[in-house]
Parts: sequence; C-alpha cells; structure tokens
Amino acid sequence: MRDLAKNIRLPSIDDLFSTEEERQDAKLEKIQILPLSELHPFEGHPFQVRNDEEMDKMVDSVKEYGVMTPAIVRPRRDGGYEIVAGHRRCHASRRAGVDTMPCIVRDMDDDTAIILMVDSNCQREHILPSEKAKAYEMKLEAVKRKAGRPSKNNLSQVGTNFRADEVVAQGAGESRNQVQRFIRLNKLTPDLMQLVDDGRLKTTPAVELSYLTPEEQEEFLSYMEEEGCTPSLSQAQKLKAASKESVLTK
Repeated sequence: MRDLAKNIRLPSIDDLFSTEEERQDAKLEKIQILPLSELHPFEGHPFQVRNDEEMDKMVDSVKEYGVMTPAIVRPRRDGGYEIVAGHRRCHASRRAGVDTMPCIVRDMDDDTAIILMVDSNCQREHILPSEKAKAYEMKLEAVKRKAGRPSKNNLSQVGTNFRADEVVAQGAGESRNQVQRFIRLNKLTPDLMQLVDDGRLKTTPAVELSYLTPEEQEEFLSYMEEEGCTPSLSQAQKLKAASKESVLTK
C-alpha cells in the first residue's frame, strides 16, 4: 500500500484553482527572448545568408526597431535550439550587435521542420537556382516520408493520385514541371551549378546538361571556357542524346 501511495500524483494547488482558460492558455505557443548563442542553423539549410544590400537594410531595421517577426525554432537534442525560420534575422541581429532575439519554440519532427523551413524561405524575392534545387528536393523527400506514415485515424495507404511534387509546386507557386526541372539541377557538377547561379548558363539548357556524366560535364565546362560560349537549348539536347548513346566525345 505504501508503494502504491508513492505513485499517486495529487494535483497541485495551482491545478486545483486554475481556470480552464488558464489551462488552455498555458498550452499556447509563447514568444520567448532567447540568446543568439543558443540558436543554431538548420542542418543542411539550402538557403544562403548573404551580406548584400537587403541584409544591410535588415541590420539597420534591427538596430532601430529590433526583430519585428519572431523566429521559429525547435529544441535540439544537444542543447540549445535549431532555427527553422529566421536565419537571416539571426544573422542581422548579430551584425547589429544584439545578443537576443524573439523566438517561438515549437516541437516538431524532422520532416515537418524541413517543410516549414522551405516554405518560409521560398517566398523571398531573390533565390538562387541552386537554393531552389536543394530546397525543393528536401521538401519533396520530406513530403514523401510523411505521406508514407498514415495517421492513426487513417491507416489506409496513400491514394495513387497523390503526387509529392504537386505539393511542393503548390507551396512554391511553381508548376510541377518547373519543380522537377529545378530538382534535376542537383545532378550538375558544382562548377556548372555555379554558372547557373551566376546567370552565365541558362536553367533550361543546364537541365539537359545534367544528364551528362560528371566526367562529361567537366570536359564540356573546359570546352565552354576555352571557346567562351554557352550552349543553346537545342545544342544541350543534342549533347544529352549523344551522352545517352555513349557517342559523346570531346
């Protein structure tokens, strides 16, 4: 009996006299002021934080008004918090000499965090093709994994009409084909991807070049640099066909 009594948890005085409204309010997400030293970047974050003109304006705004929109973070197993949305605000705060930032702490699994991270960044005005390519692929895989885990209330398998790329496209305001093209860019070598980011190589022919082997891509990059030219779409398509038939030579 004594052992049984030890396991009985009596409600506290606060629990006994708190109202239902107070109990519901305690469950709501709260804005917390967290030290920047406890905030860590999202693992594999595909979006760059650049010290450009937009960042300079954000730094000035933080100095004058503080961070107006709280970041969204989640607890880390190793301590501190992982930033899900708010990397640029965190960087601007550091540049502004601010030690803390308002944050909403939210518990979420990896796939939910990935989807939120991508969605919160895809509305930015200036996004590099390589950033879109990595972000769309990360969200695509996260959506697929979540779709493969039916909820307790719906144990049936996901319908055949479900397309993860359509979900990604809707969230990004892009067509499904455009999302697929951006994801394909991840097959480019880093040097060719850099040309796309720099605007020296158009996205559409770059997608065709992504079907070349890495060795063929490197050889073609050397050829482009030697000749000072870039391929048209039709030329890139011919290169792709030649590579597929294993007849593409330098």
